Amino acid sequence: MLSNTAGYQDRIGMTRTLVIANQKGGVGKSTSVMNLSIALAAHGQRVLLVDLDPQGGLTGAFGLDSYNMQHSAFSLLMSAHPSVGRVLYKLRERLALVPASLDLAAAEIRLANAPQRALRLRQALQQNPTPFDFILIDTPPGLGVLTANGLVAADEVIIPVQCQYLAMRGVRALLETVVRVRKHLNPSLRLGGVFATMYRPNSTHAREVVEEMRAVFGHKMFRTLIHYDEAVAEAPVAGVSLLEYAPTHPVAQGYRALAEEVAGGG
Repeated sequence: MLSNTAGYQDRIGMTRTLVIANQKGGVGKSTSVMNLSIALAAHGQRVLLVDLDPQGGLTGAFGLDSYNMQHSAFSLLMSAHPSVGRVLYKLRERLALVPASLDLAAAEIRLANAPQRALRLRQALQQNPTPFDFILIDTPPGLGVLTANGLVAADEVIIPVQCQYLAMRGVRALLETVVRVRKHLNPSLRLGGVFATMYRPNSTHAREVVEEMRAVFGHKMFRTLIHYDEAVAEAPVAGVSLLEYAPTHPVAQGYRALAEEVAGGG
């Protein structure tokens, strides 16, 4: 049973904040955030998830109803005195979530002309130090104010890229946004890495996209390729990650390998 964890702040330590972003939908972003968090937690890392997507895919995958959420990421963005502790939900051992709610869609509009609109999440996290080794921020498709809040709050941006040529081209707009955020709002933001999703080893096109990604991003591309498999979509329906649903599945093993790469990049 998922429970609120207002008293979860018992230890303070160094935290790496990663925002997982791609302006294109359907690239496996929320699925990747979910499985990375489970893999990191399994290795003893304390992980906080922040779901900034009004669609609530990450929140729903863990069995929470974003349509009926009294406390959510919306509170952190809109409150004059935000409390991370009030909106935390414990998911697993060493794993907690700040869930999404439908209100986040309204936040895009309400923050449009607000002062320091892109700084809200960073300010909330800075005002409420939390006892986590990692904070993973899931963002909506697009490059609006919610994604901007994720980029400004993070130390690193991780980009999942679907193994299609057009998806590869679309990364350019996100990277240009990262440059602008680094110049004006968050000079410490860096590209943590890029990884390929929905890889089909028998597809010539997919192999060519991976080759291009490696040529463009060099050492910033993670070695692990996340393969396409229907089991990836089945797991969230059961309210669990793929690592829990099918722990020996090759894609689950891929996410464990990716988590090791991510953890080693700090």
